[in-house]
Amino acid sequence: MNADDAADRRPVADGGESGTTATDAADHENASQDVIAVDPDDTAQGTVNRLDAHTGDGIRHRAFTCLVFDGDGKLLLAQRAPDKRLWDTHWDGTVASHPVEGQTQTEATRLRLKEELGITPDQYQDLRVTDKFEYKRYYTNAGVEWEVCAVLKVTLNDVSLDPDETEIGGMLWVDYDHLHEHPKWYRQLRLCPWFEIAMRRDFSE
Repeated sequence: MNADDAADRRPVADGGESGTTATDAADHENASQDVIAVDPDDTAQGTVNRLDAHTGDGIRHRAFTCLVFDGDGKLLLAQRAPDKRLWDTHWDGTVASHPVEGQTQTEATRLRLKEELGITPDQYQDLRVTDKFEYKRYYTNAGVEWEVCAVLKVTLNDVSLDPDETEIGGMLWVDYDHLHEHPKWYRQLRLCPWFEIAMRRDFSE
């Protein structure tokens, strides 16, 4: 794993500690869900509560992000819905989530593409894992992501989309090379940290 990718970056808090109160935790929808805890080599260490994994100093767990392209090589950026607890309204490239126990990264990605964007398997043939890295990032006073994140890519032969508004706030097709070469020109989009790491590593290979 790249040491910079796994860097522990705490925010400068406005007051209080990064995390969620006991009341918030009990009421949050993620309190009833589990994720797969892993070691630095992505070896499963059992399951942990999803909310616990994303609060306080977090628990390292398995995750994925999928970059969705069209036939011209443009990347679909998807804005996280405003009700998301972490990185709300930030732009992702394109979907990210966590596999559950017994589920592969590819199986989890196929499901997430359908749930978030209405993308079905008949719209692509080349879904594949291209990279994996560990990172840790805090989101001011709200929580943390500490993940061993697989990167998957897919090219759509049919770009018909049916986004779930509870998950997706907006969508934007962008030139992937241009986005990487001119990050300052896209600062207003506020990119998710895991996507920025995935993109940087993609172009450094």
